[in-house]
Amino acid sequence: MTTTASDLHIVLGAGPAGTTLAGELARRGHEVRLVDRSGDGPAPEGVTRLKGDVGTVDGARAAIKDAAVVYHCVNVAYHLQVDVMPGIQDAVLGAVEAEGARLVVLDTLYPYGETHGRVMTEDTAWQAVGAKGRMRAAMDEKYLAAHQEGRARVVLGRSADFVGPNVLNSTLGGAVFPGALTGTEVYGLGDIDLPHSYTDIRDVAAGLATLGEHPDGDGRVWHLPTAPARTTREVLQLIEKKVGQPLNTVVKPKPVPFGPFDQVFMDSYAELFYQHIEPQIMDSSAIQEAFGLEPIDLDTTLDDTITWYRDFLAARR
Repeated sequence: MTTTASDLHIVLGAGPAGTTLAGELARRGHEVRLVDRSGDGPAPEGVTRLKGDVGTVDGARAAIKDAAVVYHCVNVAYHLQVDVMPGIQDAVLGAVEAEGARLVVLDTLYPYGETHGRVMTEDTAWQAVGAKGRMRAAMDEKYLAAHQEGRARVVLGRSADFVGPNVLNSTLGGAVFPGALTGTEVYGLGDIDLPHSYTDIRDVAAGLATLGEHPDGDGRVWHLPTAPARTTREVLQLIEKKVGQPLNTVVKPKPVPFGPFDQVFMDSYAELFYQHIEPQIMDSSAIQEAFGLEPIDLDTTLDDTITWYRDFLAARR
């Protein structure tokens, strides 16, 4: 494994997480490149957006050339993840091994599987039984093994469900805010009276950027900063007060198509529906205490997200 002395931070994947992270890194004074398959579209101030394909080791090496730190925020269509994501992992991991860059991975809670309401910490056992959870767990084991064997320097940051500006494809995104602002249907899943953790996308970015700046955190999983869990009903009630009109809430007790999520997506998501019929409580105190981070409070998250969605909906008219 070689090393690099540059301060170039390269973000792979230009979805909400990758784009928000790139902007956060630029604000912290780093040289930043945002790489995705198209290379098109806007980039945050101070960020260079480039085209790259990380489906092969050669493509990934070209995409991360000269990087000090690489952030893996690449995702694919939900129903393709089990087939496609391991290959992307192999390519990205092979590339950082060859180029000597550190690797920061955006991860999910899927490896834990059903917790029966127990609070999730970094010490929670990985007991996933569904295909996506097992896939994520196997990938994470491979990442950590590469670090332990000295082949690469790797750290993983796990997030709960996203919420915040630019977040559309989330159960607390396009399924809620457009309906809240227009008086049309707002969707909830499963039992909305259970506590459920939601991570502000800007906390995802801040947590990953901090891990990228602190190699002493390598070689393990961290939970990204996340505000204390509230029940989804409480969250919807807060949104109702903030938009100044009653929400037309429709609860889906089973994984059926709704809002922005079609049949293909929901068929693929069904194995993870347990997240909506048991409490989903993620504890992020470890990263908060280790690096002095504090999650954005829920009120601020909702205020900023409502503002973003007002502008987003106005631009589409």
